[in-house]
Amino acid sequence: MTQRTATVSRKTKETDITVTLNLDGSGKTDIATGIGFFDHMLDALGRHSMLDLKVRTKGDLHIDGHHTVEDTGIVIGQAIAQALGDFAGITRYGHAYIPMDETLSRASLDLCKRPYLIWRVDFVRDKVGEMDTELFKEFFHALAGNGGMCLHVENLYGDNAHHIAESSFKAVARALRMAVAPDARLGGAPASTKGSL
Repeated sequence: MTQRTATVSRKTKETDITVTLNLDGSGKTDIATGIGFFDHMLDALGRHSMLDLKVRTKGDLHIDGHHTVEDTGIVIGQAIAQALGDFAGITRYGHAYIPMDETLSRASLDLCKRPYLIWRVDFVRDKVGEMDTELFKEFFHALAGNGGMCLHVENLYGDNAHHIAESSFKAVARALRMAVAPDARLGGAPASTKGSL
């Protein structure tokens, strides 16, 4: 099997981002975005998907966190897609339910090169730490769009905004871990009736 790794850099007037990842890692992370709670969530994403994930983001945080969060999602998505190559030989589908105290969230995804996001997650407050809760949707929209994934994320119930965000990220991580895993029975072929993705 070819090495399923990627390094992607993207620089604009708003952000300067480099992401390195290994789909067959051990969950080792090294995250620095300038937003503490976002770093915490990306650490959870890497550790629970078992991706080795290094993120370096410099963004225009003097304005707000929007460009930093969205553009980081773009680059992580691009790195996942690059590491997957033609998406052949992978399990393709993944799903997970993650409980966290009073909260339960679930994620389902299809690595199909047809991006789509369903986001059914509501927050009881506008911020967690210094991060605007509305930016979580922007991150996952960018991740799905650039990672070639159809992604559904739902919070089934919960009261604590920290728990709602973290259980959502961990659910996506576990679903991603399942979906990127090689399926030996495919013999390197794509998991598709069409013969390609």
